[in-house]
Amino acid sequence: MKIATYNVNGVNGRLAVLLRWLEEERPDIVCLQELKAPDEKFPEAPIRDLGYDALWLGQKSWNGVAILSRVGAIHETRRGLPGEPEDVQSRYLEAAINGVLVACLYLPNGNPRPGPKFDYKMRWFDRLIDHAATLHATGAPVVIAGDFNVMPTERDVYKPERWTEDALFAPEVRAAYARLLAQGWTDSIRTLHPDETIYTFWDYFRNAYARDAGLRLDHLLLSPALAPRLRTAEVDRHVRGWDKTSDHAPTWIELADEAPKRGKKS
Repeated sequence: MKIATYNVNGVNGRLAVLLRWLEEERPDIVCLQELKAPDEKFPEAPIRDLGYDALWLGQKSWNGVAILSRVGAIHETRRGLPGEPEDVQSRYLEAAINGVLVACLYLPNGNPRPGPKFDYKMRWFDRLIDHAATLHATGAPVVIAGDFNVMPTERDVYKPERWTEDALFAPEVRAAYARLLAQGWTDSIRTLHPDETIYTFWDYFRNAYARDAGLRLDHLLLSPALAPRLRTAEVDRHVRGWDKTSDHAPTWIELADEAPKRGKKS
C-alpha cells in the first residue's frame, strides 16, 4: 500500500499538477493540505474520474485538508482536533481506509514569533499530541500524515543558522515534535534515511529549488502496529520542478501487506 501526503497549495489553481501526479504515480491513499477552497469548490469529479474516492474539509481562501483513496471506502472518524471547540480552521481530518486509520493534518505555520499565531500553533500542537496519545493507546495501525510545519533537526533545513528565530524551527516547536515521537511514533523518512539530506519544500523565492535550499516539513508518522510494515519512504521532488506547481513535493511511503513474521526459535 502506497500512502502519500501532499500540500497542494491551492487544489483548484494547481489541479492539473495534482491530477498529473495522481495519474503517473497512482498512490493508494493521499492526504492533501492547503486546499484553499470551500467545501462546495472541491474538485471531486476529476479526482473521481481517476478512480479515487474523496473526503474533504474545506475553507475559503485558507487551509483545508482532504483524504483520497483508490483502495476502499473512506470511513470518516473525526473532523477537527478535540480540545478547542471555538477553533474553526480546517486543519485535521481522520478516516479508516482498508484497515488503516489515516490522520491528515495541516499544522499551523506560527509566524510571526512571538505572537498570537505562534501561541495558536503551540496550542494546536499540544492538542495534536493529546489526541495522538489516544490513537496510539488503541493499538490500531495508524498513520499521521501531513504538513507539520516543523523541521525536526538541523539536517532537515538548509542553513539552519538562518532559521533559529522562525516558528518552523523554534526550539519549542522542535521539542513538541520530539514529544510526539516519544509516544512511540516512527518518522518514516528519517527511519529509512537516517543520514541523508532530504527536503519536501522549496520556497518560490531566490531560486530555492534549483539551489536545493529546502526544508523537510512533510512527515508520515507510523504507530507501532504499522511501523514493521514500512518498506519505502521517498519524496517525489521532481514534481516541485513542474510548471505552476506547489512549493511542496509529494512525500510517500510503501507498506507491506503484512508485517514480517518472526522466525521460530529452535
